[in-house]
Amino acid sequence: MEAADRITTLITPTVESLGFELVRVNYGGGRKPTLQIMAERPDGTMGVGDCATLSRELSVLLDVEDPLPTEYLLEVSSPGIDRPLTREKDFGRWAGFDAKVELGEDREGRRRYRGTLLGVENGLIGLDTGAGEVGVVHFAIAEVSKAKLLLTDKLLKAAAKGFKPSGNAGQE
Repeated sequence: MEAADRITTLITPTVESLGFELVRVNYGGGRKPTLQIMAERPDGTMGVGDCATLSRELSVLLDVEDPLPTEYLLEVSSPGIDRPLTREKDFGRWAGFDAKVELGEDREGRRRYRGTLLGVENGLIGLDTGAGEVGVVHFAIAEVSKAKLLLTDKLLKAAAKGFKPSGNAGQE
């Protein structure tokens, strides 16, 4: 089991007991690796105070359990505006906004896609790449190795208005 998977299993109960949802766990780096934990509240918010609370609780847990072989930096943060899309529900919540999606394996000679998220239907993520009907592609979440929102004027305007994601996020 990879370090990030071990950490995810270890910290999820604590994260959830504090009222947060785990978005992503990353571990890696050079001589002093970083353990990056991204979380948010169920409504998609995550303030500085929330990060501090979660960081304190997780620091205690990680000190007791000592799951990593070397010294590391702990970084607890919100997913941010150009957030990673890691869960099926993220693709639905941010429908209407532009995203970059990378598949784990080539599909018809292509692995990377950019376009507007169309949401999730029958377990398939829809993405309109802008090439007409041919440009609409669908992926199972298991096919996606990396995905994130693209920082666009539309996303910035939504954030400035205090936007909270829903199933029709990018619809005006």
